[in-house]
Amino acid sequence: MKSNTFGAKQIAMTGVLLAICIVSQFFKNLSIFITGPVVNTCIILAVLMINLACGIILSVITPVTAYLIAASPVMMAVPGIIPLIMTGNIVLAVSVHFLMKKDVVAGGRSAGGIKSYIMAVICAALKGGVMGLTISLWLLPTFIPAESPMRAKLPVFQMTFSLFQFITALIGFVYVFIIWAVVRRESSYTE
Repeated sequence: MKSNTFGAKQIAMTGVLLAICIVSQFFKNLSIFITGPVVNTCIILAVLMINLACGIILSVITPVTAYLIAASPVMMAVPGIIPLIMTGNIVLAVSVHFLMKKDVVAGGRSAGGIKSYIMAVICAALKGGVMGLTISLWLLPTFIPAESPMRAKLPVFQMTFSLFQFITALIGFVYVFIIWAVVRRESSYTE
């Protein structure tokens, strides 16, 4: 699919991916390891299957829907976290677009090869790094008051918005590689 087109098909595909994200967010309070990988998978698939703009749209909308559906205590206490989550998601989408899309969409052996796996780790590290620096090291220590009971949970929050973001992005890439292999195999049977 041309990456510079944006029509009804692209809107519909983005809507389906957004719906999947929203459904997964109802399980957010169970574990970030359920919702996080699903949202990351959808952002990555949007970039690979549709275009960067659709990946960015999901990157911006999903933190807002997460807040509306099942806002965590830290999101409610420090709502400034939402734009920084958006930024981390956008970093994931942009890095996938520039580091992976050409090789993965081109197909062949490189789509699931070692280069794609290394690029996936780099993309996940970029997301985790940006969120770790902006949220874990700056926003939360700065805006959670010292006398707040949430201050005792700061190390947990910092882990959630750094290392766990890296891990959930990696899991998302595993899902993407599985989905991409099936889609590629099925499309070769129908041709």
